Amino acid sequence: MSSINVRDGKLFFDFRYAGTRCREYTKLADTPVNRKRMQRVLEKLDAEIALGQFEYSRYFPGSHNATKFAATSTTPRAGKAQPATPLYRDFAETWYTENEPLWRRSHRATIRSTLDRHLVPEFGTRPVAEITKADCLAFRARLAKLPGRGGHETLSAKTINRVIQMHGQILGEAAERFDFVNPVDRIKRLKQPKVDIHPFSLGEVQTMIQAVRADYRNYLITRLFTGMRSGEINGLQWRYVDFERRQILVRETLVRGEKEYTKTDGSQREVSMSQPVYEALQAQHAITGDLAGFVFCNRKGEPVDLDNFTNRVWYPLLRYLDLEKRRPYQTRHTAATLWLASGENPEWVARQLGHANTEMLFKTYSRYVPNLTRSDGAAMERLLAANIQTASVPRTPLLGPAMDEHIPAANVASGDAA
Repeated sequence: MSSINVRDGKLFFDFRYAGTRCREYTKLADTPVNRKRMQRVLEKLDAEIALGQFEYSRYFPGSHNATKFAATSTTPRAGKAQPATPLYRDFAETWYTENEPLWRRSHRATIRSTLDRHLVPEFGTRPVAEITKADCLAFRARLAKLPGRGGHETLSAKTINRVIQMHGQILGEAAERFDFVNPVDRIKRLKQPKVDIHPFSLGEVQTMIQAVRADYRNYLITRLFTGMRSGEINGLQWRYVDFERRQILVRETLVRGEKEYTKTDGSQREVSMSQPVYEALQAQHAITGDLAGFVFCNRKGEPVDLDNFTNRVWYPLLRYLDLEKRRPYQTRHTAATLWLASGENPEWVARQLGHANTEMLFKTYSRYVPNLTRSDGAAMERLLAANIQTASVPRTPLLGPAMDEHIPAANVASGDAA
C-alpha cells in the first residue's frame, strides 16, 4: 500500500512499482499542508501505475530509479508485451486448492459459489496480468445491478465488497508470483449501511415462551437467554452442559448438518446459565439426556434443523402473536439487550456473546447501552425539573416492561417438551 512517511523530519513517498518497493525522499518538512500536497501527488501516481501510464522520470527525474526503469518496465502499458501469466480461471483454481485446508466447510462453499457464479464467468479467459482497475470497477458496477436474495432488488454492498475482496486476494497472490501490480489495491470498499437490530422486549419474550409449541419451549428459552448462535445451540451436546457450574461450554457449531469448529477462536466460551435456562435444560435432559448426543433433537437423535424450525415454528409463532417478522438470529440480540438492560458489565456480556472485546458490543448495541447505564440524560432532566418550570414529558421505556418483571418459573421450566 502506497503511503507518505517521514524520516529525520522530512517526508518521503513509499510505493511499489514494477514489483519493486520504491522510496523517494523530499526536503519537505512533516506538516499537514505538505502531507496533503504529497498525498495528491501520490494518488495521481498510483492511478497512473494501475492504468499502465506511469513514467518514473516524469515524477522523479533526478532519482537513480528513473534510470533503472527507463530501459525496461514490467508494468503493463499499451503497445508493450505483457508478462506471460496464467488465465484467471486456472490461477483461481490454484489459489483455491492451496487455501482450501485453511477454511471451514461453510466458508469453502461460499468461496466456491462466488468463484463459479461471479468471478470465473467474468475474468476466466483473461490472463491475470491483463486485468486492469477499470475492468474491476466495471465488474463491480455490473454486480450492483444483479438481483439480490430474499426479495432485495439488488445485491447488498456487503455482498459486493466480499466478491471484490476475494477477487483482490486472487490477483494479489498472482501479482506477487508474476510481478505485476494488483489492480484491486486502490479500489475503495462500498459503504455498508449500519445493521439495525430488532430485539424483543421482555414482555414479548414472556408472551413468546407461553405461546410456543411445547416441544420447542426449552429450545426457545435457551436461545432467548443465552445469546447463542443458531449453529451453536443446534449443535449443542450434553457433554458440553455443566449443570454443576451452571455453564454451557460452546465448543462446536453445526453447519449444513455437520459439526465444525466454532466461527472464531473467540467463539469458544462458557455461557452462564440463568435460572430459566437452568430449569429449561434440566427439563430437556429428562427428554433427550438418555440419547447422550444433541441436547435439542428429534426422536432419532438428529439435531434441530434450522430451516424447519424457522418455517414451521418460528414464523408461525410471530404471526400468531402479531409480532414483526424477523429472523431467529434476533434471539441473540435479545439476550444481549436484556443483559445490558439488567446492568450487567459490558465486558461480561461481550464474553457471553463470544466477542473478543467490547468494540463490537458497543457498535451493535450503542443505542441501548446509554439508556440502560443511566447515562441517558436522566440527570439533566432532574436538574431542569428542580429549577425550571415547564410541562413534564413522560419518558417511554426503550425495552418494554420494567426490568424488575420476571418470567414465572412455571412458564420456563415446563417439562412437556418432546
